[in-house]
Amino acid sequence: MEQRTLGRTGRSISEIGLGTWQLGGDWGDVAEADAFAVLDAAAEAGVTFFDTADVYGDGRSEQLIGRWRGKNPDWDGFVATKMVRRAPAPSLGHATEANFRAWTDRSRANLGMDTLDMVQLHCPETPIYSSDAVYDALDELVDEGAIAAYGVSVETVEEALTALARPNVASVQIILNAFRQKPLDQVLPAAAEAGVGIIARVPLASGLLSGRYTPETVFAENDHRNFNRRGEAFDVGETFSGVDFSVGVEAAARFSALAREAGLEPAAAALAWIIQQPGVTSVIPGARNAQQAQRNAAAAEVPTLSQDFLDAVSSLYKGAIRPQVHHRW
Repeated sequence: MEQRTLGRTGRSISEIGLGTWQLGGDWGDVAEADAFAVLDAAAEAGVTFFDTADVYGDGRSEQLIGRWRGKNPDWDGFVATKMVRRAPAPSLGHATEANFRAWTDRSRANLGMDTLDMVQLHCPETPIYSSDAVYDALDELVDEGAIAAYGVSVETVEEALTALARPNVASVQIILNAFRQKPLDQVLPAAAEAGVGIIARVPLASGLLSGRYTPETVFAENDHRNFNRRGEAFDVGETFSGVDFSVGVEAAARFSALAREAGLEPAAAALAWIIQQPGVTSVIPGARNAQQAQRNAAAAEVPTLSQDFLDAVSSLYKGAIRPQVHHRW
């Protein structure tokens, strides 16, 4: 597994990481044994980057990682968590030093870490990315040794570009996949110029790009792919990348055909498309079982994608997906 430097942290992480939202909640139920099996499989496949958040299962994801780390002290990996969304509203009024300190201390306890590798602002309201006081508070936590570095997780290109102007932002996490290509235009080049890492999330468009769904697919009641299709709980762009499900299923079938013509499984092709984009540090697919974690990690072995495949994916995006999402995020 190739290791890449995560921006201004100076630390190396695997080009394919592990997103652990699934281990906390909002994706249906994942048993504790299955969660530990996912972490085991990812680490065995060479994954050295876990991404989590304090609100995933109200801390369950962090706690599982913390307990797993305790049982696997030889794993020399990097854990990034997130904060802000524990507030009643992730607004500027709640982005205070006192709250940051309390949330960070809670994550430190959950993860069993004296110093967190990195904390990311977790898709807060847009004004937070422009606040001097917010970055001053984060710098204070670094100076005190509570966190080693900080980054941002954003919804929009504009939020990413705003954060990139800050000298101590180590990384930007943003939705990037074959159905959400807008970050390629400005964000990735700007991050590369600034020496900031790019973490690509929602890489399979909530599973659409795996090619496994049909218009009749039903999701569990506690799965965001059921309850957040119109943004009822959080930004709709986090669910199927903001693409209407029926449109997404049809486009995903076309993507799957392109992948198989290239001799690849759709999910592997989708992950390879991301990590082969210049400027991407790591992609963080989630997994509900060990087999998924193993298959995701194996995408690192996909050879360089052909120009014909890349051109076909670009054409698919422009014709079927871009009108729905490009102007929104």
